[in-house]
Amino acid sequence: MAQIFHPSTNTISRFSIFGALFAVAGLLWLVLFMNRSYYSTQVNVPREQPVPFSHKHHVSGLGIDCRHCHTSVEESAFAGIPPTKTCMNCHSQIWADAPMLEPVRESYRSNESLEWTRVHDLPDFVYFNHSIHVKKGVGCETCHGRVDQMPLMWKENTLQMEWCWSCHEQPETHLRPRDEVFAMGWKPAESQAELGPKLAAEYNVRSALDCSVCHR
Repeated sequence: MAQIFHPSTNTISRFSIFGALFAVAGLLWLVLFMNRSYYSTQVNVPREQPVPFSHKHHVSGLGIDCRHCHTSVEESAFAGIPPTKTCMNCHSQIWADAPMLEPVRESYRSNESLEWTRVHDLPDFVYFNHSIHVKKGVGCETCHGRVDQMPLMWKENTLQMEWCWSCHEQPETHLRPRDEVFAMGWKPAESQAELGPKLAAEYNVRSALDCSVCHR
C-alpha cells in the first residue's frame, strides 16, 4: 500500500504541537505581564485632575492632617472626598483669585461637586473598610505611599489581590501605634519584628485569609 503522508509530516506535526504549547505559554506570560504592568495597574502614574491638587504642598508644606479633608476615614468604610466648602475655607482668603483655582470657585458658586479622577479604585466585587484598618493600626502610608511627597497623586501599590494577601497573611509586619496611623515617614523605635506582634496582640489583629473578608 502506498504511503499516504510524506515522511516529513511527522516532523511538521511535532513542531506544530510544540509550537502550539510554546504559543499558549507565551500568551499566558503576556497576559500576566500586562496585568502587572504600569499600563494596567497605573502604579506611579500621576492622574490628571480638574485641579492639580498637591498633597506634597498641603501635607508636607502646610502640615495639614489627612483627617482635615478625609473626615470619615476613622468611622466609615470610605475615607471621603472633601466638599468644595472645605477647599474654600482657606482659598476664599489665600490665592483667592488664582486662575488655577477657578474650577474650585465655580464648583462653590454652582454648588456642583468637582469630578475628581479616582486614583485608588477597587473592583466592585472587593469590600474594603478604611475605618477597620485605621483601628487596627495600619498607616495611610502603607497603602497610599508617601503622599506628602506627591505633587500630583498617583497609585503607589497595585492593590491587586496578591498584594492585599501579603499583608493579610502577616499583618504584624505592617502595624504601627494608632496615634501614628496618619504620620508620614514613621519608623518604629524598636524593630518591626518586635513591635508588630505586640501591637497585633493589643489590637486583636490576626491573619485574615478567608475569602469572605474581602468578597462579600
